[in-house]
Order: sequence, then C-alpha cells, then structure tokens
Amino acid sequence: MREFERLAAKNKGILSPQIMQDYQQIGKGADGSVYRLSDEWCVKIYPKEETFKKELEALIFGQKSPVVPRLYGHGSNYVVIEYINGITLKKYLKDNKRFSTEIVEKVLYLLDELKKVGFTRHDAEVRHVLFNEKGDIKVIDLKRYLLTDRTVPTKLLTGLDKLGFKKEFLEQVKNLQPSRYKEWEPFIN
Repeated sequence: MREFERLAAKNKGILSPQIMQDYQQIGKGADGSVYRLSDEWCVKIYPKEETFKKELEALIFGQKSPVVPRLYGHGSNYVVIEYINGITLKKYLKDNKRFSTEIVEKVLYLLDELKKVGFTRHDAEVRHVLFNEKGDIKVIDLKRYLLTDRTVPTKLLTGLDKLGFKKEFLEQVKNLQPSRYKEWEPFIN
C-alpha cells in the first residue's frame, strides 16, 4: 500500500490507467477503471470529475451500511475502497442456474439496507450486486444512489428478466414478503 501512496503523492493525487499499469485491472466501465491494490483494497479511477464527486458522496453517505464497500481514502479523481473478492449476482445465477431462497433473502436485505441508509435509489443492477467469500452481499457503482428516486427495483427486475430469473425471484418475494410484492406488482410488467 505504501508503494501506491507514493505513486499517488508523486502524481499530486491524480491517477490514470497509464500510471496504474503495474497493477492488476479488475474492472473497467464507462465511469472508470478499477485496480487491485491488495487482498483488502482496490482503487477506482474516474475520468470525469462529476462522476467521481457523485460516487465519493454516495460512498461516504453509505459507510454506515454493511452492503456498501468500505471507503479507505481518496484523491482528486479516485477512491480507495474495500476489495470484494467474490462474484456478481449475474455470474452466480448463470453458474448455479437457480435463485435460492437464501440469495433472494440477501437481495431483499440489500434493498432494505439501501432504504435504511437513506439512499433514494432502492435498486441495483445484477452486475453491481456482489457476494464476497463469506457470502455477504455488497453493492457497487453508487453514483446515482443519492440522485435517482426509485423505490421499485426496476433495473434489478430487468436484469433478472434478461437472465430468465425474474419470475422465480418474484414468486419467492411473493411468498417471503407479500406486502412488498403488492407494492411492486404495478411495475412488474
């Protein structure tokens, strides 16, 4: 970690993929690139200042919840956060070919936590829901969680539908939490 801190200091707290070339890239999207720093830490670098600020604000806001990755520090265009060694909900479903009650309960817990923390978006994309080695659920890519007002998980349901698991998920929600199912029912189709 000291090597990374020296690298960040040398570059005045501004990082780029070129600067991070000696580190393992573990993710890349429109909003940034993620590099593994250690077994516990990773760094996400943002090309756009606005995206960085939104994500940093959401990470700080969500630190009281176990579903939000721990924030360890930040620079001018990056955050150092908890490295989640695990798999996405999308990969889990593709590999296991079923949506167990235990996993449905964890997803519902995640949605409850997002609301409990005070996020206005109670939704997550299947590729942004992760399970660590212990089976704990986490959510990443939080930049819109304080900006979007969404109490029904439409992104989650859309992703589950594409994977062929929407019906199975909703049947379990109906059995586990009938009132929640009724709340979502008008938005299901």
